Amino acid sequence: MTAIASAMSRALRSITGADVLKHFLFFCGAGILVFVLSLTYGLDLSSGLF
Repeated sequence: MTAIASAMSRALRSITGADVLKHFLFFCGAGILVFVLSLTYGLDLSSGLF
């Protein structure tokens, strides 16, 4: 149990602000992708559309 607690403590101390920002931007990008895909639901996106 002590080993698990110390490993988690080391992992949490190694997280920097840049990592948090990178993960935040990644999740925002994923959310935007899902939003755009939901807007195109039901559209015929075949080559005839373009």
